[in-house]
Parts: sequence; structure tokens; C-alpha cells
Amino acid sequence: MLITGQLSEFSLPELFQFLEQGQKTGLLTLNSFNQETKQHYIWFRQGRIVAASDRNDETGLLVLIQKRGWINSLPSISSEQLKTTPLGLYFKANNLLQADQLKLLFYTQVMQQVCALFELPDADFTFDSNAAIPSLELTGLSSLGSEVTLAGLRALQDWSALQNKLPEIHSALTSRSEGKPTLHLNQAEWNVWEYTDGQVSLKAIAEQLQIPIDKIQQIAFRLIVVDLVEELPMMVTSSIPNLSLNSLDLNPIEETKRMSSNNSSLSTAFLENLMSFLQGKT
Repeated sequence: MLITGQLSEFSLPELFQFLEQGQKTGLLTLNSFNQETKQHYIWFRQGRIVAASDRNDETGLLVLIQKRGWINSLPSISSEQLKTTPLGLYFKANNLLQADQLKLLFYTQVMQQVCALFELPDADFTFDSNAAIPSLELTGLSSLGSEVTLAGLRALQDWSALQNKLPEIHSALTSRSEGKPTLHLNQAEWNVWEYTDGQVSLKAIAEQLQIPIDKIQQIAFRLIVVDLVEELPMMVTSSIPNLSLNSLDLNPIEETKRMSSNNSSLSTAFLENLMSFLQGKT
């Protein structure tokens, strides 16, 4: 199954949310319009990100390892072994890499590369659920898309690509589940989450926390796309002066006659125009 679209319509955080909630397995390919590196590849298994690369020749992880000089000569690996064992775990089992080195590789491969993609102003995307996951790109570690999304959006400096996705300042937030979130939130996110009772607008939250409203919108968006809260539009009341009937200085009987006369003349004029139009068509 192929899912295609553009990030201008369906943002990367929303895409990660969809793939995580649906526990999708496959390959997400991004074709950017204005970057030196045009294509980016992210592999998912049951909604979790297991690998990422800017190349699709199954050498991305090996290049990262060789750049760090951790393995001078690569051992021979049979195709049968790679069918069941990720490359990173194979190296660890043969004492070629340590657990901490695998964590650092995964951070470089996934967290750094994927988080940088949140700055893409636009790109075509394709998700192929039939694409194979290459063992040569796997460290054996994985991360929830929501965890990667939080990290990427926290580090995001230019929000112009996501500006039209931010919640309205007069909207409130309501929690999507009971109890506290299990995701690791920072202090600012916790502070905003405390107001997820559906009663306080983002504008009021910004005033209470003394944080610029655009920052509150960004924090709220982060909480929304990791499925912790949802936006709740609130009615904005405006002050309308109360006018009594006497203050209008109108005679109710005369006003009724005037309105009836206007309606009658309007109806007659409308019918005359309609008849003229129909006669012209015959």
C-alpha cells in the first residue's frame, strides 16, 4: 500500500502521529524541493522509527561506523544472519561494538537526521508499507515517533513551515486521557499541560505563565501532535450595547407597515425580473 502527499498539506509531525497510531511498518521517503540532499528515508516497524538515512543503498549505518573509526575491517556476514539480526546487534554480539556505541549511533542516525527534517518548508512524501526494512541499516534500537517529534520540535528554530498548523490563541486544550502523560515532557510542556481542562484559552495561559503567545502555541502544537491533548475552540464574546425599543424612537405599528410594504415591493420586483428572464430563455 502506498500513501502519498505533501508536507504542506500533512506535516511531518502529523505524519509521524498517523504512522505511530496505526502501528505502520514500511518506508517513509521524503523528496525535498530545495535542499542539497533531495531524498530522505525513514523506516518504521509497528509505528516505531527503527532507522533513517539520506541514502537508499543500505550503507548509511556502515558509513557512520567507519567515520567514527570504530571498526577497521568489516567481518563477513552471511545473508542468512542479516535476515534475523540487525547489523548493530550482530556487531555487539561479536564484541565489535558496545551498547553505548549503539546508542550513540542511533542518536546520530535517527534523532539528528530526522529532527533536522522538521525544518523542511515542503516536500513530497511516500509511505510504502510493502518496502523491506534493511538489516544493514538497523542498530537494533527504536524510538516512538512521538519521542522523535518532541525532540525535533523543541529544537526547531524556524516555525514558518508549521505556522498554519498552530492552534488558535482563543482555543483551549483538553487532555485526551486520564492521568499524567508517560512521555518525557520538559518543564514548559508540563506547565501548559496543567491547563488542559478545556476552560482556559491559550492567550490566558500565556498571560498566566508570562510566556509569549507564539511560544505557547508551539508548545500546545507539540502536545497535540503527540496525542496528549486536543484543541478545543472557545466562543469569543464581544460587547454589544443593549438597545431598548424606546431608544430607537420607532412606532411599532408604523414600522411593521413599512417592513410589509418593503417586502411586498421586493417580492413583486423579484417576480417581474424572474418572468422577464424566463421569457428571454424561451
